[in-house]
Amino acid sequence: MTKLRLMNIRCAALISCFLIPPGSIYAAQPERPLAPGYKPLAFELPEAGTYALPALGEAADGQVVDSSGKALRLHSLYGDKLVLLSFIYSTCSDVNGCPLATAVFHKIQRRLEQEPEIAEHLRLITLSFNPQDTPEIMARYGQAFASSADWRFLTTRSEQEIQPILAAYGQSVQKDYDADGQFLGTFSHVLRVFLIDREKQIRNIYTVSFLHPDTLLNDVKTLLAEKTAVTTEHTRAAPTVFLGSGDNKTGYEAADFTTQSLSLSERSGRQTDLIQYARRPPLGLPPVPIPSDNPITPAKVELGRKLFFDRRLSLNNTVSCAMCHIPEQGFTSNEQATAIGIEGRTVRRNTPTIYNVAYLERLFHDGRENRLEHQVWGPLLASNEMGAPSVGYVIEKIRGLPDYAGLFEKAFKRGPSMETIGMALASYERTLNSADSPFDRWYFGKVKNALSAEARRGFELFTGKAGCSQCHTIAENHALFTDQKMHNTGIGFRAAMANDDAAPEVQAAPGVTLKIGAEILASVTEPKPNDLGLYEITQNPEDRWKYRTPSLRNVELTAPYMHDGSLPTLESVVEFYNRGGIPNENLDPLIRPLNLDQAEIKALVAFLRSLTGSNVTAIVSDAFAAPIGDPTGEQSQR
Repeated sequence: MTKLRLMNIRCAALISCFLIPPGSIYAAQPERPLAPGYKPLAFELPEAGTYALPALGEAADGQVVDSSGKALRLHSLYGDKLVLLSFIYSTCSDVNGCPLATAVFHKIQRRLEQEPEIAEHLRLITLSFNPQDTPEIMARYGQAFASSADWRFLTTRSEQEIQPILAAYGQSVQKDYDADGQFLGTFSHVLRVFLIDREKQIRNIYTVSFLHPDTLLNDVKTLLAEKTAVTTEHTRAAPTVFLGSGDNKTGYEAADFTTQSLSLSERSGRQTDLIQYARRPPLGLPPVPIPSDNPITPAKVELGRKLFFDRRLSLNNTVSCAMCHIPEQGFTSNEQATAIGIEGRTVRRNTPTIYNVAYLERLFHDGRENRLEHQVWGPLLASNEMGAPSVGYVIEKIRGLPDYAGLFEKAFKRGPSMETIGMALASYERTLNSADSPFDRWYFGKVKNALSAEARRGFELFTGKAGCSQCHTIAENHALFTDQKMHNTGIGFRAAMANDDAAPEVQAAPGVTLKIGAEILASVTEPKPNDLGLYEITQNPEDRWKYRTPSLRNVELTAPYMHDGSLPTLESVVEFYNRGGIPNENLDPLIRPLNLDQAEIKALVAFLRSLTGSNVTAIVSDAFAAPIGDPTGEQSQR
């Protein structure tokens, strides 16, 4: 049977599912409740035009192909009308996935036939993220929904064309593979639909829980009714990367600050086959170094993932690994310069990202561990992190939790122990490999237009005048962006020599800054802990204030920066190195003034922003789908 014949059958089946009474669908799939978009809206909508939809950033452009085979730019379909854009692939069989988006659009299309005054101002766009969906296939897909409504069915000619579009919209899409590494012809993806105004600004993003024809049409009517003054008043910049930049506190000094964090209702996820990122790392990464005494398996990864998000591993059931290594904040914490542990206790260093941690030869900022299996026990036992009093305490606690029954035996053929707990957590962390960034596609994939001209100029500076690549190294076939060594930049020296007698400024709230005397502050805070870096491990005076060179992959997601979180933005980091660091007797000889002008600093930052991996949203979505252990011993889902 040909693909086109199969396409006709699938389209017919999809249309018929719209017409089956809800009870019949539930009877056919009792284990999979249908999304709200298939049913009547469960609440009363506010009147259109009585609320505002803040702008969430510019809707990206890209090269696409319409169902007649004509090549065009995505932006050519924006501007004259409002746009509802959905990403699908034609053979998706998940009823709450691509078929849901198409079903909602189909219902909107029928409504538009009765409301021509709305129809003339709205365009529906269905864009396939599978280049195997040829224009002919998309034409037949669209024929099943043909009507007078403006509904376009698009595809792309290659992976090189679709990937930058998906990355720009934060649309997570990953190919599914079997145990032998064979592509199954299906994709794991997060369903999202975008509402785009005539100024090419994204005005709303709908997930499975909120994708309903009534909601979408109400928002369309609201945009049609809004006045220019309302748009100007409420528009604000979006985070640089959806599900990655977190709440970066840009503008926090202003009294009208608005958070950019995702609401909990948007933290819905879908499990990803993470082990693929260890077995076949994304473009730009070398093979993952997996120790022979802990070969990676799906059972180990799944168990390690469960442990990573389980708050019950802490002394008082409140802190998990993921509460410092926050997935949507680059597996670090954008909220705090230094971490906060159990009962609000101070941790003296910034939370390092665990993206690509499998490749690190030194772990922790001071390099005191060299194996993930050993490293994981540091936070578990630290009194100011997770607070467990002993190894035996953690082991016995896990043994007493019913939802862990049989999981260690399945993964290791033996129960929980210091060894198997470390091995499970290490196995999960070795899958968190993120690359295939715009830089990788340009440099290693040889895709000429994958990197902007400004970022290419930044790369020239990175490897040339600025000399960044001396420590953040790039190999011939891959780039880890770290030399795996320890360096003194002066940050630690400055902190150690700071004048603690000065009255510091404390920001109490947006727009509210207070000066508090050192004596008053000392009465309500812990003494600031000293930090000498590698010296604390070696006791060699030459190692004072040396810290591990971090990888720069996904660096745009992991603010604030440096081992103490003292630099809030990438711009401030580049400016720090441009000044030549902080002079001290052990300053690394590679640190020197760079003499970059403002245009060069901007270009270097553009290059750093190009290092964000294409699979970040898939990894974060998997994290949102992970179970969370609660204090009662039960499991809750995000």
